Amino acid sequence: MNTPPADLLIRCTNIRTLVAGQEPQRALAVRGERIFALSADPAGLDGLVGTDTTVLDLPGCTVLPTFDDTHTHLIAAGDSAHDVAVDGTRSIAEFLDLIRARAAETPTGKWIRTSGHWQELNLAERRFPTAAELDQATDRHPVLVVRGVHNQVLNRYALRLCGIDATTPDPEGGSIVRDGDGRPNGHLIDGLALIQPHLPAPDPARKLDGLRIASHAYAATGIGLVRDTNSSLADLDALTQVRDAGGLSCRVRVLLTTMGFTSVRQVEDVLDGMEEWRHRSDPWLGVWGVKFWMDGGIESGALEHPYCPAHSPVPGYTGQLAWDEQVLQEAVEVVARRGWRVGVHAYGDRGVRTLLDLYERVQARLPGLPYGTLVMEHGGLADDEQRHRAVSMGIPVTVQQPLLFDAAAVQAEYWGNERVAALFPAREWLDAGADISAGSDYPVGEYGAAHSLYGLTTRQTVDGIRGPEHAITREEAVALHTTAAARLTGESDLRGRLTPGHLADLTIWPDDPYTMAEDTLDGLRPSHTLLGGTVVHGPNL
Repeated sequence: MNTPPADLLIRCTNIRTLVAGQEPQRALAVRGERIFALSADPAGLDGLVGTDTTVLDLPGCTVLPTFDDTHTHLIAAGDSAHDVAVDGTRSIAEFLDLIRARAAETPTGKWIRTSGHWQELNLAERRFPTAAELDQATDRHPVLVVRGVHNQVLNRYALRLCGIDATTPDPEGGSIVRDGDGRPNGHLIDGLALIQPHLPAPDPARKLDGLRIASHAYAATGIGLVRDTNSSLADLDALTQVRDAGGLSCRVRVLLTTMGFTSVRQVEDVLDGMEEWRHRSDPWLGVWGVKFWMDGGIESGALEHPYCPAHSPVPGYTGQLAWDEQVLQEAVEVVARRGWRVGVHAYGDRGVRTLLDLYERVQARLPGLPYGTLVMEHGGLADDEQRHRAVSMGIPVTVQQPLLFDAAAVQAEYWGNERVAALFPAREWLDAGADISAGSDYPVGEYGAAHSLYGLTTRQTVDGIRGPEHAITREEAVALHTTAAARLTGESDLRGRLTPGHLADLTIWPDDPYTMAEDTLDGLRPSHTLLGGTVVHGPNL
C-alpha cells in the first residue's frame, strides 16, 4: 500500500524537536495540519515527495516549535496598532513632535492616543510629559498618552473632557498625580476608569484590522500562540470575527478580565458570558480562564518593605492590594467551582505572599482541584520561601523577562537596585522544581521569541545586567516558551514539540538560537513561522 505524499518537506541542518533524548533531526514532513514524519537523514523522507509536495532545502537553518507568549496583551497591541508609536523617541520634544504630526491630520476634537510600549526614563528628561507640555503639541484635540498597562497622561483638553480637576478623588486602586497646588498635572496611575467613559465608541472595523496587524507582528518574531491576560467578552467577539475571516496569525488563549471589578456578582456575569466557550474545540481561539489582580505593578506592587522615599506618596508606602482579600477569595472560588482556571497577578513580595495565603485557603476549601487551576502571574519578587511554597502547593507561575528588560531603570526608581536585581529569578524557580513558563507582558515588555531568550540567558536590560545569578541556559529558556508553555495551556498532546501527530507549528531560523553568538541573539528573527503547516509569516510556500 503506497503512503500518500507529504504536503511539505523541510530539509535543514537542525530540527530541534524538544523530545527528551532525541538528537536533532534533518528532515521533517507535514501532511495536512500535522507533522507526519521526521528523519535524522536529510534524504530520509524523500520517498514522501509527490508532484504537489513543497520542498524546502534550507542548509544552515534551524527549525524549532513556535514559541508561546504565556502572558501578554494582544488586545492592547491591536487597539494601539493605529496609534502614535512613540517608543523610538528619546526626548519630550521628539515625543511632542509625533503627536503634533498626528494632530495635523486629525479632525479637531478627535482623540489622539499613543501606543503603550515606551519608558519615560528612556527620554532625556527621564519623566512623563505633563498636560501643559502635551498642550504644546495640540490644544485642539484630547490627547491620551499610554505607558504600559497602568499609566496614562492627559493633556488639559482631555482632563476637562473627563471632568478631572483638583476636587476629583483618586480612582479605586490608582491615583491622580498632582502639582504642588493639588491640581492634576496630567499623569494618572490606573486611571482608565476615569477616562474610559469619555473615549469614543470603538470603531469595529478599526479594531479588527488592528488585531490582524498585531497578530501578524507577533508571528513575525516567532510567536505562534499568545495567552492574552486582559480580554473582555467584547474583545472575545472581535477575536472570533478575525479568526472566522482567517485574519489571525497566531493562536490565542484568552483570560477574561476583572479589571475594575469589586464584587463577586460582576465576576459571575463574566462567567455566564464565557459559558458558550466551555466545550468549544478550536485550536486557533479558546478561553483559558479568568484574570484577577492581587497587587499593582511598577508603581503599586505590594512590598514587604517601603518604596524608595522619592516615590512614596505617603511615608512608609508599601504598594497596594487591588481587592479586598475576602471578596477576592470568594471570586476565585466561584470561578474554580464553575470549572474554569484562574490567573492572578502578583508582583511584589507581599503580593506574592498574600496570593499564596489566599490560594492555600482556596485549596483547603476546594480539595482536589485539577492541577493548573490556580496560576500565579508574574511572581516577580518571590523569595526562596515563597518559591518553595508555590512548588509544594502545585502553583504554576508565568515569568516575563522582557518586562524587566524594558522597565529596570523605572523600577529601580521605585524599588531600588537590590530589589530590581531580584526580580524574575528564573534560575531559582527552576532549581526549586517550579512549573514556570515565559512571556513578555507587552506593552510593558517587548514581545519576541529571541528577545526573551536573550534576556532570560543574559539578564541584560536597558539599564545594564541585573541579577546575573538568575540567568538560565538557552535550552531552558526555549523550554519555558514551548514545552512548559504547552503544559500551562493543557496542550502538550498537540503543541510544544515537533513529533508525529502534533500540529505543524514551527519556526525556521537562519541561525541556531541554541549556539549563535550572544551579541546577535536579540536581533534574531525567523524567516518563516508556520501554524498547522500554513505560513503565517515569511515567503509563501
